Amino acid sequence: CIVNIVDIHAEWPLKRYVVYNAAKGGLAALTRSLAQELGPEIRVNGISPGPILWPENGEWKEEAAREHIIERTLLKRTGEPDDIARTVAFLIADAPYITGQIIAVDGGRSVNL
Repeated sequence: CIVNIVDIHAEWPLKRYVVYNAAKGGLAALTRSLAQELGPEIRVNGISPGPILWPENGEWKEEAAREHIIERTLLKRTGEPDDIARTVAFLIADAPYITGQIIAVDGGRSVNL
């Protein structure tokens, strides 16, 4: 089983992050392509985290910018690294019939973009 860490911005690119968006979009395509190439022996999935850990610098350094993003999530809060870890554990141990999927672990932010 392979689990890639993608990003919700592979589908909804951020302005001024062209290289990052392209890399994450490529990883999303690689995830789906590898699922086709490696199945049925190996399952390949991805996880797209939303607001969980913030960069220490840049535009999200300011609390107001963070609050703006949190307000756009359906759960109105940030996630925890453990949310990602539990999703990885689920895909590895409890999801034998899931492959080629990318799960958004983002508090509903991608629904509200």
